[in-house]
Amino acid sequence: MTGYLTTHVLDTARGLPAKGIALKLYRLEGETRTLLAQMVTNDDGRTESPILPAEDFAPGSYELVFEVGAYLRATGQAGAEPLFLDVVPLRFGMAEPTHYHVPLLLSAYGYSTYRGS
Repeated sequence: MTGYLTTHVLDTARGLPAKGIALKLYRLEGETRTLLAQMVTNDDGRTESPILPAEDFAPGSYELVFEVGAYLRATGQAGAEPLFLDVVPLRFGMAEPTHYHVPLLLSAYGYSTYRGS
């Protein structure tokens, strides 16, 4: 099997998929951070295609950056400025050529992630 990367953003406060969240994927090599992809979540809180498709997969260290501030403002959850959460960076490694699913469970004052399926 060839590896690839997907995500899913869920708004845990509202119990809904988080639509319209911009995200970026970077490959990390030492102090070098290389932008590989930019996408926006759809109605289901997912991207329309894998963030890192099979043909571009390589084992290594990565960072997914979710720009959640605009979403929290648009849904009335932002609170006072500056926001508690505006940008959420997740750093993780992919060691084997398999499907990696890195979801973000989001609220205005907290988030969690895990390796999903």
